Amino acid sequence: MRDDHRELRLFLHLAQSLNFGRTSLDCHVSPATLTRTVQRLEAELGHRLFDRGPRGVSLTAEGHRFRAYAVQALELWQAYRDEHPDPAELQGRLAVFATVTACQALLPDLLAPFRAAHPQVRLDLRTGDAAAALARLDEGEADVAVAGIPARLPEPLVGRTVAVTDLVLVTARDRPDPGPDGPFLLPQRGLVREAADRWFRARGTVPDLACEPDGHEALLALVALGCGTRMVPRIVLEHSAVRDRIAVLPADPAPAPFPIGLCVRRSDLRRPLVAALWSLTAD
Repeated sequence: MRDDHRELRLFLHLAQSLNFGRTSLDCHVSPATLTRTVQRLEAELGHRLFDRGPRGVSLTAEGHRFRAYAVQALELWQAYRDEHPDPAELQGRLAVFATVTACQALLPDLLAPFRAAHPQVRLDLRTGDAAAALARLDEGEADVAVAGIPARLPEPLVGRTVAVTDLVLVTARDRPDPGPDGPFLLPQRGLVREAADRWFRARGTVPDLACEPDGHEALLALVALGCGTRMVPRIVLEHSAVRDRIAVLPADPAPAPFPIGLCVRRSDLRRPLVAALWSLTAD
């Protein structure tokens, strides 16, 4: 995009100096560039701005009118900039909600560009159960959530996928006669529970549930203890402290991939902090 404000500044300097050589030198542009800038402005306006003759350079009547416009335009632009500071100078607090796994596996890379661009912004990181992520966001307890994305987000929210992981069946590595038929450990709610329920329906089976605790980490600890089989996002398994005690089982049919996304309230895209993060995480 052409810098129209730069063109206006060049014009105003020349309107003051009435000397192409001096304006070129003071504004650090070549005489040819300055000439092309004036010619482009004159072509866009449909009027000559300067008279060039034996006695030197002078403003035309249209040149005087355009100078008044240029002065006012730059004053208005500066007033706007004073009211809306450069995004690089953003300050404040951004509340981010994510699971422990997302904090470890995704947030360092996801938030690094934002942190580098806006070092004055304080990141308030909150962790918890994945099933509660969108509720926390919708209720205003967080500005941003990194969580599993349902096929249809609630209308007030908007999200974009930042990672995709497989859903896998896991059991204790030393469990006698391990198999995919249970008993099962499943969360009470959330997208993983919904995916597991769809998988059981596709197989035409009803799971034998051992218990339904919340939280992937708690469920994996119970799996490692031999309490049952469970479905879990592979990214959670790979970052679990008990992964060496857990084995992946074949699943037929294979569960659908599990998208993880960055979610915000649609109305918050007008807020400078949220808009800046959103723009830096675009595909």
